[in-house]
Amino acid sequence: MTDSILPSPRVGCGAAILDDGRLLLVLRRREPEAGHWGLPGGKLDPYETVADAVIREIGEELGIVIGLTRLLCVVDQIDRARASHWVAPVFLAAIRDGIPAIREPDALADWGWFSLGALPAPLTEATRQAVAALAR
Repeated sequence: MTDSILPSPRVGCGAAILDDGRLLLVLRRREPEAGHWGLPGGKLDPYETVADAVIREIGEELGIVIGLTRLLCVVDQIDRARASHWVAPVFLAAIRDGIPAIREPDALADWGWFSLGALPAPLTEATRQAVAALAR
């Protein structure tokens, strides 16, 4: 591959939302990783802070307001075979208001609360890395 056709890294964002030892996960309908359970989140818009993007995306997807506790990890998801490179900061968060519900059915098939010891499969790469960061 020459430099002129290399894909530019894209910026995503997500949140590990915990409640009573359980992690909120969503089942993705869209690529990347369609059919995988993952952290809610999305893409960063131009001139938007990562923290604002996480709060906005999760509000749009699930209709909840979250509070960010701290940066949990930064995920580098590099898939050379698919010419895809995402960088995704993941925040530790809690729900401040609302009850989760699918607000973007074209993007998400389901959601649920899962014990960290009994997570569904398959998990997205960002979720695997965030769970590992939670265990540290």
